[in-house]
Amino acid sequence: MSALRPLALQLCPLSPALEQGLAELFEVARWFELSAERQAQLLPARASEVRAVATGGHIGCPPELLEQLPELGIIAINGVGYDKVDLAEARARGVRVTITPDVLTADVADLAVGLVIDLLRGITPGDRHVRDGLWPAGERPLMRRVTGRRFGVVGLGRIGRAIADRLAVFGPVRYHGPSPKDAPFPYEPDLLALAAWSEVLVIACKANAATRGLIDGSALAALGPQGSLVNVARGSVVDEPALIAALAEGAIASAALDVFADEPRVPQALIDSDRVLLTPHIASATAECRGAMAELVLANLRAFLAGEPLPSAVA
Repeated sequence: MSALRPLALQLCPLSPALEQGLAELFEVARWFELSAERQAQLLPARASEVRAVATGGHIGCPPELLEQLPELGIIAINGVGYDKVDLAEARARGVRVTITPDVLTADVADLAVGLVIDLLRGITPGDRHVRDGLWPAGERPLMRRVTGRRFGVVGLGRIGRAIADRLAVFGPVRYHGPSPKDAPFPYEPDLLALAAWSEVLVIACKANAATRGLIDGSALAALGPQGSLVNVARGSVVDEPALIAALAEGAIASAALDVFADEPRVPQALIDSDRVLLTPHIASATAECRGAMAELVLANLRAFLAGEPLPSAVA
């Protein structure tokens, strides 16, 4: 089989459509299902046959694996995050890296707005209040109005802009990033100033060395005891211990988190806090979005095999 089709390593579960398409193009080794012993056996025997790695943004391609694949030609990421791939090393080895931009923008932005509304209006706690039979014993505490809030957006790329456009229906929006964008929202070059102005701070920036721990204790203190944090970017952008402390001390009012520093492991302190709304990294988890993502991953892989330009390469 390997003589007919090149070998691809699949590093995580993918959608059925993507896995089917991948199997039509490659002989697939489901790396994530192999024990450490089987992985150690496979690499010496077949590393030189591996031409592609199919992976998710939350996994990327570990540097120690990249080093052992001398004929690797492409790392195809099913997502927009590529912070888990050493791009400089990939370029040095002649390895292309592709992502799936644009196709998930609307769904991630929709979820961000949904988290804002849920967090301020208490939809999820209200659901639990009814299901747990607590309504006859008393009403839920009053929550906060969404309309009229001040919204700060950190990162005004494709997703950040879509979030800002949606939130502008509810109230004024400002944004922070490395540089101003062509956008109808005021740019705030000082993150702490944006946090201090915001009543809801939404994180939508890229995860990289510059943004690691960007939302730290100082930013949370600036957001203040009436402020809320929403993160649909990457867990690494937020200093998780600082966030846990801020929530426990009432330094901020609440947080809604779709991403975490060590997914799928979530700190028990966040799980136990009644100030936190948690979702399991589902921002792009719609049938429409995952279908479009799969098609773009496969389009990149087909182009790679045909020696054609890649539709969405970042390296």
